[in-house]
Amino acid sequence: MFFVYILKSLKDQRTYTGYAGNVVGRLREHNQGKVDATKNRRPFIVLYTECYTTEQEAKKREHYWKSGSGRRKLKKYFNEGFPPRPPM
Repeated sequence: MFFVYILKSLKDQRTYTGYAGNVVGRLREHNQGKVDATKNRRPFIVLYTECYTTEQEAKKREHYWKSGSGRRKLKKYFNEGFPPRPPM
């Protein structure tokens, strides 16, 4: 299983999108300053996750969330609320 995650920096209130096989472990790495892209923006909290069966699917979705249309949709979700998740 692979997860796409969206983190929020408690320092600058901005988001960061990534993917990983273990969101808890990856969040720990972000908060310990082990990720160059985010080490100056710590601490982080997880705002949103999505689960995928393959790494390729997760990469594709991460790429979407980082695109202009994905960023606009995220902004809408943050302002109006995320849609309900289907049961697992």
